[in-house]
Amino acid sequence: MHHPRRAILPLIALASVGAGCLPRAEAAERAAAVAAQPASQSASQSATQPACQPLETRAANAPTQRPAFAGQTRACAAPTNVAFDVTVVAGRLEKPWAVEPLPGGDFLVTEKPGRLRLVTSAGKVSPPIAGLPAVDGRGQGGLLDVALSPRFETDRTIFWSFSEPRGDGNATSVARGVLSADRRSLEQVRVIFRAMPSYDGTMHFGSRIAFGPDGMLYLTLGERSDTVIRPQAQDLGSHMGKIIRITPDGAAPRDNPFVGRQGARPEIFSLGHRNVQAAAFDAQGRLWEIEHGTRGGDELNLVQKGKNYGWPLAAYGIEYAGMPIRNSGGATTREGTEQPVYYWDPVIAPSGAQFYTGNAFPAWKGSLFVGAMGQRRLVRLTIANDRVTGEEHLLVDRAQRIRDVKQGPDGALYVVTDTTAGELWRIAPKP
Repeated sequence: MHHPRRAILPLIALASVGAGCLPRAEAAERAAAVAAQPASQSASQSATQPACQPLETRAANAPTQRPAFAGQTRACAAPTNVAFDVTVVAGRLEKPWAVEPLPGGDFLVTEKPGRLRLVTSAGKVSPPIAGLPAVDGRGQGGLLDVALSPRFETDRTIFWSFSEPRGDGNATSVARGVLSADRRSLEQVRVIFRAMPSYDGTMHFGSRIAFGPDGMLYLTLGERSDTVIRPQAQDLGSHMGKIIRITPDGAAPRDNPFVGRQGARPEIFSLGHRNVQAAAFDAQGRLWEIEHGTRGGDELNLVQKGKNYGWPLAAYGIEYAGMPIRNSGGATTREGTEQPVYYWDPVIAPSGAQFYTGNAFPAWKGSLFVGAMGQRRLVRLTIANDRVTGEEHLLVDRAQRIRDVKQGPDGALYVVTDTTAGELWRIAPKP
């Protein structure tokens, strides 16, 4: 179930927020609400925590903030004691960002500097696949996610996201192309979506892409981080800080929530996101996303059409410099915005997500796996009735930044590690 963030300001005020500054009266009202927040939410942290020893024991970055409901943070440990082997399928990959299993057991792997490679099931790494457009690989940019067409076995079409260099800066774009029969090049390449506006920066491109059961392509976009542009996450005239829903040709479907609204970008599906680098559909065909918070405040959200997920007007965590989040004044709630299903404080730095549906690991069926770059591990969440009921941390001893995780046709899990000499790993049951 979804939990709206509690009222702080009238909804009409939310609708008026764009890229500009907040009115003084609104700022004063927010400050008063923030001052009253701890008392109004909970008398103590324990009142909204599950009756167990949470897996997370580190001190919170924002210790005065309170979860909105029990189990929203610091879930119970959920050990499964599953025995598995980790095999290095391939190494010497430069900053791999995404892995996409192919029918037959091979893989596509993106490398952040701008190379797409084919890795065979035996671990042979191809030369870069030719035909990709140029990327802006500075900072967090580069060649990012890759996804197969739902009809890949017949049309050999793939889709990828990348930070596209533009005359006035850069922004996230999505392209499509046909993988040649020899799998050495891409043909009929064209950019089908360009996030607007461009911005001269190097941060928060977001960039997970996934096809939904409706046949539409969903793209997650960051709000570009800098304080001057971050309010655009609340501006329907900007793609920044949004989840986008488009057809495989890049058009806005007629049933998108803001089609026909004056000044709104028709591709927008949801708004109020910070930097979404993890997204996956569950067995019911619903989209979940996990986004980076600041210091504290990584969020798991169940995405619904037209909903507002709060950033930067309501969020958990604090600024990197230690003060309350500037645009929210430290508020974790605001009328008209959604509460996260779950949040981490301190953060795990999430990237890549996969709901497990295979038979190789019966104990993991239905679990949501999330790569954790900051904590250098693979996180497994158990979810029931749209609430997180437990958390388990895997691959802790390997201490590697997990950038992406995908389920293969064989039921094994495949992850890539975020280093200049990155690796592709296979996680399979012990014989």
